[in-house]
This record gives sequence, C-alpha cells and structure tokens, in this order.
Amino acid sequence: MQTIRFSALDSDLVAGLRAGRPDAYGMRAERARATGRGNPCRHCLSDIADGRDMLILAHRPFGALQPYAETGPIFLCAAACPRWSGTGLPPILTTSVDYLLKAYCGRERIVYGTGRVVPRAELAEYAASLLARPEIAFVDVRSARNNCFQCRILRG
Repeated sequence: MQTIRFSALDSDLVAGLRAGRPDAYGMRAERARATGRGNPCRHCLSDIADGRDMLILAHRPFGALQPYAETGPIFLCAAACPRWSGTGLPPILTTSVDYLLKAYCGRERIVYGTGRVVPRAELAEYAASLLARPEIAFVDVRSARNNCFQCRILRG
C-alpha cells in the first residue's frame, strides 16, 4: 500500500501572513479570538485553543491562478506555532465524521472521478489508493460541510 503523509502550510508562507503579507484576495488577515472548537490552524494542524488570537484569511493552496485553483477561508494561530510534522491523522482531521478528498495531477488540475466524501476512518486508505496512481500528484482534504481546505496529502 502507498505510504502517505499529511502536509501543513509552509512555515515561510505562514510567517509572511502573520507579518501582514496579503492573502489570496490581496487583503491582510483578520484577527479574531478562537472559540475553542472549529478553528483549526492549517500550520500546526490542531484546533486553536479557546480565547487564543487567530487569523482568518483567504487561502488558495495552488501555485497559480487557473480554473481549478479553489480559494477559501482558513484559520491560523496568530502566534508562532510549530508546523505539523507528525505521523498518522493530524488532530484537525479528528473533529468531523467525514471529509471531502479530491486528487490533483502535477499541473494542479482535478483528476475527475476522485472527489469523494470519505468517512474519517477510511480517509488514509482512500488517499493512499489515489496516490498509488501515477497521474495523481497530491490529494487535498476539505471540510465536507463548508468546503474549507484542511491540509494536503502527499506520498510518504
């Protein structure tokens, strides 16, 4: 079976956003207070603790504008946090019963027929089956309810 790894947002990108670099819509991130649950940081891949400062911004996890480059809201810890480097399912993927997975080719285009809402217990297995296919470069995990980008899955 194909080994996989869950990939958080790049630390340099996150540092720039924290320092005021514009988001995918050319805006500075909004500051808010986390409510304790439902505010997952895309850098440490954990929920931001209740009452902690967080950033809300538009993110496009693709290298260039193109028809399949979805943009949507994400949260980040406002203070520095370590980038996820663990193994297994990151904490932010343990808070819902299912997730939307979509596979993309090396040109960052959706590979049709791969998008599926997957129960949490089958997430890693489905992602591994997709990444076993040579035409697939990565799999994005999104919220099945709100379509927000959660993280990317790459070959291990």
